[in-house]
Amino acid sequence: MKKKKNQRPLAEEQERIIKQMGARIKALRIKKGHTSYEDFAYENNISRSQFGKYERGADIRITSLIKVLMALEVSIEEFFSEGFE
Repeated sequence: MKKKKNQRPLAEEQERIIKQMGARIKALRIKKGHTSYEDFAYENNISRSQFGKYERGADIRITSLIKVLMALEVSIEEFFSEGFE
């Protein structure tokens, strides 16, 4: 497969999307009234340090994403409905 001139390398594109996911998780947490990511993680039995990494754009497993979305009471469809190009 030939690479297009303006196409970003795959790793850069993946990193951009994961960072957008982190920003979306953080925005939803704040929208739900949780000002502290640590308190939110603790209250929902999610590792505080790992949750902080997710919000900063660290790679996230799909099972972890589902757990976070359930804690935020957000469907997968709603999660991906905005904040992504």
